[in-house]
Amino acid sequence: MLQKKELPKLNEGYTRITVCQDEKDVQAAINTYTALGPSDKLPPGFFGQKNSDAKVQLGIMKFLKKKDPPGCSDTVTNVSPENIQSHATKEKDSNQVLESREEPKMASAGSNISLENTPTLAFPSISTADFHFNLDKASDIIVEKVEEYVNKLGNARLVLVDLSQNSKILSLVKAKAAEKNIDTKKFFTFAGNITKLYSEGGLHCTVIANATNWRLKPGGGGVNAAIFSAAGPALETATKVRAGSLNPGKAIVVPLPSSSPLFSREGVTHVIHVLGPNMNSQRPNHLNNDYVKGCQILREAYSSLFDGFAFIVRTQGKPVKDNFEKELKREAQAEQGSTNGEKAKREAVCEVDMNKKYKSFVKELGPNVGSSGDGNTGEQTRKAWGSWAQALYDTAMHPERHKNIIEKSDDVVVLNDLYPKAQKHLLVLARIEGLDRLADVQKEHLTLLKTMHSVGLKWAEMFLSENNSLIFRLGYHSVPSMRQLHLHVVSQDFDSKHLKNKKHWNSFNSPFFQDSVDVIDEVSQNGKATLKDENFLSMELRCHRCQSAHPNIPRLKAHISSCQASFPAFLLQNGRLVFLAGKDANH
Repeated sequence: MLQKKELPKLNEGYTRITVCQDEKDVQAAINTYTALGPSDKLPPGFFGQKNSDAKVQLGIMKFLKKKDPPGCSDTVTNVSPENIQSHATKEKDSNQVLESREEPKMASAGSNISLENTPTLAFPSISTADFHFNLDKASDIIVEKVEEYVNKLGNARLVLVDLSQNSKILSLVKAKAAEKNIDTKKFFTFAGNITKLYSEGGLHCTVIANATNWRLKPGGGGVNAAIFSAAGPALETATKVRAGSLNPGKAIVVPLPSSSPLFSREGVTHVIHVLGPNMNSQRPNHLNNDYVKGCQILREAYSSLFDGFAFIVRTQGKPVKDNFEKELKREAQAEQGSTNGEKAKREAVCEVDMNKKYKSFVKELGPNVGSSGDGNTGEQTRKAWGSWAQALYDTAMHPERHKNIIEKSDDVVVLNDLYPKAQKHLLVLARIEGLDRLADVQKEHLTLLKTMHSVGLKWAEMFLSENNSLIFRLGYHSVPSMRQLHLHVVSQDFDSKHLKNKKHWNSFNSPFFQDSVDVIDEVSQNGKATLKDENFLSMELRCHRCQSAHPNIPRLKAHISSCQASFPAFLLQNGRLVFLAGKDANH
């Protein structure tokens, strides 16, 4: 990395990056990590960089005997070894502000699940502040919904948060939860600032709920203003691409960009916006003291909130595949187009309104939503698809609803990938119900596989007639991120702004990507395809031609744009690469 002096990035797969400016910093970092015990962890994020906008690592510049870039001071922020003990015991000491009588015991119980690794939702009392909802009724509903959900979330925790230790809503909920014998290791109350739970209170919450307004805008007062302010402009931007408004009783999940201070400082990965009923006559759209309707809406709001958290727990509980899906989802949501049709789809995808579907949702996930499973990608188990992952299924089953179809037949539909990873990248979707992924394919589907390949080949040849320099590859992801079997037809230039990280690259340039011709041969001979391990997604970055290794995506892209090496021999066999007849695939 010396030539261009590029800094590593968190989105390349790192949890924590510390920049050292000199030998003293290096020794301090070594001392810091040496001081860690087996169960100790450091907060994730990017530390030690003098200027957050700096493109050049100063230590390397000094090594190369060059002047520091302008605008950089000599002050270095260090993480001292002396702070490790206080950090490592932070959660244990947090019982000083915990309302729950059992939580301190859990913090020192020696469980094999670290508190810092436990999925935790911190949520405020919805509608009881600005919207003046009756506290006694609200506390009844909170305890009712917590009791309904708490055992469906595996080892995840729910935490009701309020600023004051003398909060009436915390006292009411704590007392009523105790009467219901709700497990205090899974639900407790906490007094503190919801935007500083970790830095000030030592409580690590991966998800926080925001009692928002219908416009999903910053401002107003209370929790909504505080969360938008603490998260910075990244949250407002991420929210805008998800939805423009929110109805009472509904919630939307917004993955928090790593650029947000809440992500780097507090370890918050998601914000769930939720809107409750308005009983305040001084505010618009109030319910005129109709508590029958108000209680119904508040129950729906908590159900939507906890359903959204359940989805996050499930996807974050499976470290390889689901984190890959999360990356794809985050990219897709952050780069949505601006057409009305896309906006409608975006709102439909992101709104967590699962009240009517919750029974089937829990049935698919099983009793322990947070369980990571056995990780056997070859086993044909039912997969619970999140609402965002249903877009291709809906396109295949109801193509008449979609304008982005470029070919349709009784067997398949064809569309351009919305976030292409190369100059030309399209999808051929199967139109058979129940054929969600490669693991579902059996010998009876052989004719369909051949049809999909034939259609994909036809489009590749059509593109080649327009640009004979292109080379194509047709194949399937071993474990797709979206429901409905689909064939990728992708040009091998990989020249696209949407190709951003290691998982994107390796999903098309490792054994994880299974060539269509090989899948057809395997199904023909064995009745099924052999699925490849998802660990391939975390392989180092290597050029798909010369196999040279590269430290990051920008360096890899710069290399492949000019690499003229031959493709590996296996790609040149069995028709795995598609190029213009009479043309050498390597030139």
